Amino acid sequence: MRDSSTRDMAAPAAGAGVASDPAPAVRFGPVLYLTEDPAWIRRQLDGERLPPDHGLPLRDAISTDEITPGWVCFHYDETLGQYCLVGLAGSPVGEGDLARAGFEVLVSGRSKGCGSSRETAPFSELCAGIRLVVAESFEKIYAQNAENLGLLTSTDFALLPRIARGEPIPLDAFIEGRDALSAGVVAAGGLFAYNRARLRGAVRVPTPPARDASRPMTLAEKILARHVVVDPSSPDSPLGVPAVAPGDAVFARTDVRFSHEYVTPMAETFFRHALGPDARVRSPERVYAFRDHLTFLDLVMPEERRKRGLLQQANGLATTQETFARRHGVRLYGVTERGGAEAICHNAVVEEIASPGELVIGTDSHTCMAGVLGCLAFGVGSTDMANAWYTQDVRVRVPHSVRVELRGRLRRNVTAKDVMLHLLAAPFVRGGHAIGAVLEFAGEGLADLPLDERATLTNMSVEAGAMTGLIAPDAVTFEHLRATRGLDDAAVAAIAQRAPCSDEGATYAAQLTLDCGDVEPMVATPGDPRSGRPLARLGAPVRIDIAYGGSCTGGKRSDMDLYARVFADAEARGRRIAPGVECFIQFGSRRIREYAERMGYVELFERVGVTALEPSCGACINAGPGASRSSEQVTVSAQNRNFPGRSGPGSVYLASPLTVAASALAGHIVSAPE
Repeated sequence: MRDSSTRDMAAPAAGAGVASDPAPAVRFGPVLYLTEDPAWIRRQLDGERLPPDHGLPLRDAISTDEITPGWVCFHYDETLGQYCLVGLAGSPVGEGDLARAGFEVLVSGRSKGCGSSRETAPFSELCAGIRLVVAESFEKIYAQNAENLGLLTSTDFALLPRIARGEPIPLDAFIEGRDALSAGVVAAGGLFAYNRARLRGAVRVPTPPARDASRPMTLAEKILARHVVVDPSSPDSPLGVPAVAPGDAVFARTDVRFSHEYVTPMAETFFRHALGPDARVRSPERVYAFRDHLTFLDLVMPEERRKRGLLQQANGLATTQETFARRHGVRLYGVTERGGAEAICHNAVVEEIASPGELVIGTDSHTCMAGVLGCLAFGVGSTDMANAWYTQDVRVRVPHSVRVELRGRLRRNVTAKDVMLHLLAAPFVRGGHAIGAVLEFAGEGLADLPLDERATLTNMSVEAGAMTGLIAPDAVTFEHLRATRGLDDAAVAAIAQRAPCSDEGATYAAQLTLDCGDVEPMVATPGDPRSGRPLARLGAPVRIDIAYGGSCTGGKRSDMDLYARVFADAEARGRRIAPGVECFIQFGSRRIREYAERMGYVELFERVGVTALEPSCGACINAGPGASRSSEQVTVSAQNRNFPGRSGPGSVYLASPLTVAASALAGHIVSAPE
């Protein structure tokens, strides 16, 4: 892979739109350094203090799954503070430890807050008494969630000696370098406080910079330019500006807003508390709610957690979401008669809801999957969603775009999943250069990929730390809309006419070239989706206990085709799932299950020993069959991430649907024959 970097760093002056009163200074209490060695974290919790120049390596890539594991997210109030960091690898933090220890500053390495968009993570830090988080770099969604909540963040490690000496730190230190809107939010103490001040006229809302209409724009910039709210202080503001550029801070009008049962209750609570009991969702006909994450939780929740009332707590999330949807007239995708979800949110958005050129936000980091349709789609936290329910707008800093040029053709046993694992392991991504950017996929290598395979590319862009992934609409996109939505020629032609594409001469932060013919079957080793390597270099055979094919990434129609291809060949040879291996195939939606039934796949899966599961996020978030039950178990999975504890206590290797199916038959991780 080759890359060449060019940057357009024009940005508004930091602090624009902030009240003119002198910024106050802030003193902070003790600092907890999240070191690579869990023992040093434990020693600090037990009272030992590290100096700023301690020299110990800091933990990188602390995921939101580790800050607040899935079961912790059944809570969405101050209780979260008791569980902050209990999922941290090495288990140095027990329940209530952080809150009792009295720390006010957390320090870690690169990519703090990677993974899920769950706002429970920074909220739990706040509730545990943390007021400032310092890290080498932050993932985009986590950083914005922290801003929204009033949790201060900084990448300036020079602050730490000053904090240790007890010096007051001016609030300006946490505002400097931010875009105008972010600076205003931080100065106000959070997004709701900022919006209240905005509605009172107490802050000057920055307006989009004037840009020349002749400026060539990337695909993401063109979509954003169409959606910019020209006058953020007016609910009836006109939309659209001639051009935008990276660094511009804008409010943008959304076309689609969705949430799932994990997050809807928290967002709904913020909505009521901030806006009052009579507040109503604006344009509810383009708002959607999904019960898709915890559908099968009752089948896998450990007895110890049941005794603590966590199953009842989790079921209450769905009840709260149903009440919210009914009250506001929001379309709810619920459960089917078979017991599964109607659809995983991302699959439904691509199948039924979004259209090219739209702006889509969802309370899930894999919202970016809809970028396969040529939408600008990205995940947000509970506060952003609660505000968007009321205003229909979301604040955005126009991102840089990275163009990923795919050339050549994939081998027969290589899929888009292998392409993404290859890309994620590249130095450009592992070095953090994709954080907050848009990955715009293009090139002749896309031509042979069906839309579902392309969706794997956009879905897993967030694993690179990117804001989203995007693919310009083409004939494949339009044929998908025709086939899945029953559109006639005139309707498809109308969509095609207004579908956006990037301009010739647009500026990209970097341009990467990947020859698909060079990509081998890949596997990401446990702990990080960016730990990919060619399967041939994995070393000694890795025995597996579980093979899981599902989630939004691995439960699409084309994924079913891939599983079926391997299993049909196995059946013809008289082979079945290896003894001692549990193999699960889970559908992304009822439509995908119906497709698998029509194709005869469900019967094929059952004949070779596969357990077919109704639609749900399931094992991907440790909430359904396919999740490990002990630390000794090993899983090979077609899902999108494998952070510690993400899918149970065992080890998770990420691989393509072909590799998952072949491994289930072999009893160890192996690629499908070429």
